[in-house]
Amino acid sequence: MAWTPLLLVLLSHCTGSLSQQPVLTQPPSLSASPGATARLTCTLSSGLNVGGYRINWHQQKPGSPLRYLLNYHTDSDKGQGSGVPSRFSGSKDASANAGLLLISGLQPEDEADYYCLIWRSSRSTDSAPREGEWRENESWGGCMRTAIP
Repeated sequence: MAWTPLLLVLLSHCTGSLSQQPVLTQPPSLSASPGATARLTCTLSSGLNVGGYRINWHQQKPGSPLRYLLNYHTDSDKGQGSGVPSRFSGSKDASANAGLLLISGLQPEDEADYYCLIWRSSRSTDSAPREGEWRENESWGGCMRTAIP
């Protein structure tokens, strides 16, 4: 049985952050096969150290509200959203100054937009600001869409 590649494409209209907020970027594309592991990155702008930030990840499917997936600060300080499968996990890549979302065992239902949110705080949170609502020391990243060609 042939595997159909899952194509992960950055949507340029989803990128950006508020002025005077940290800038978060994601790569333009990534391809993977069903059953494989996808590695989504959220890279902080220069001058900021990913080690000092908590990375939250959110998923949005067409016609559905934003869904909190998980947050990651360190291996001993992280949280998983309610009902989120353990195949979704967080990590950091200090050499790339990036937060990571790892999705193992990729499935067609993983097709969605994925957003990163950083917090300069050690406290865990499973809430996200409403659209247009910004609080001190947080910034939204762009979104990466998973699509099955």
